[in-house]
Amino acid sequence: MIEDKNQEKTGLDQLGEFELIKHLTKDFTLQHKSTLKGIGDDAAVLDFKDKKAIISTDLLIEGVHFDLSYMPLKHLGYKSVMVNLSDIYAMNATATQITVSIAVSNRFPLEALEEFYSGVALACEIYKIDLVGGDTTSSTKGMLVSVTVIGEAAEENIVYRSGAKPNDLLVVSGDLGAAYCGLQVLEREKEVFKVNPNNQPDLSPYTYIVERQLKPEARRDVKDLLDKLEIRPTSMIDISDGLSSEILHLCDKSEVGCNLFEDKIPLDPTVISACEEFKMDSTLVALSGGEDYELLFTIDQKDFLKIKGNPHFTVVGHMTDKDEGVNLISRSNTKIPITAQGWNSFK
Repeated sequence: MIEDKNQEKTGLDQLGEFELIKHLTKDFTLQHKSTLKGIGDDAAVLDFKDKKAIISTDLLIEGVHFDLSYMPLKHLGYKSVMVNLSDIYAMNATATQITVSIAVSNRFPLEALEEFYSGVALACEIYKIDLVGGDTTSSTKGMLVSVTVIGEAAEENIVYRSGAKPNDLLVVSGDLGAAYCGLQVLEREKEVFKVNPNNQPDLSPYTYIVERQLKPEARRDVKDLLDKLEIRPTSMIDISDGLSSEILHLCDKSEVGCNLFEDKIPLDPTVISACEEFKMDSTLVALSGGEDYELLFTIDQKDFLKIKGNPHFTVVGHMTDKDEGVNLISRSNTKIPITAQGWNSFK
């Protein structure tokens, strides 16, 4: 169905900043007892009592982190929240509140921001998060989005990047590379559209990988899964910039080395077929693609039997002494040093 391009638009100058905030956030309700005061005052008021507060912020820039020619604004609102929630879950913590700040140019009417905030609202509803503040302002460069997420955890449950030990097992949730493959499909169809604007792409063969790019899901479930298995990770990080970069972060902070086994990296069949279609190496895509928002963590070897065969997790390697380096063990049993080739926003 082709979108009606002649819908009536409401200029943001008709509302002003305070009325705009009130309008966009009027349907958000508070879900956490720790939220004493949300939107409507100079600042939010939170009460975590005997727990520690966990805070993370991400900035998303149009033309750098997202392309509105194929990213629906509702999906962007949802994804903006997921990107931040993933950081909290990577600390083995529970996300509770977010603030959302946006800057937009005058090409965005009120209806566009309503779409964006409908995605934010959906994320808040599904992941049980309170929107407690933010800011709006104008931009001369398109759209900018900044989300801050606040979470809580008992101090003894927090997992850092720095706890891995030699001989710990390296484990990943889900599968890797799909988001990058989805991006390649969307970029290709964008170029086709430029040549023939009447062309309507058939994305049905690529549903999984496109969804992983446009509407990723943060792995809130991993904490509960590990709790039920009675496993506490020794270190953890989310996979936002590519598997290779995240492994190097863990090794750097924990002062250990690593052996990652190529034949153990989990790949969805649609990723393998897309890599064949685009003539890409699937291992390189998993290592460097990024935006998977899965969790990468280490566990003590004694917990192997607890996690063995679990469909949610894959043991992909093990940690070593620092002087052994960080290596990929190829399918031909060749040791290849791992370098950071993941996402770099300054390139």
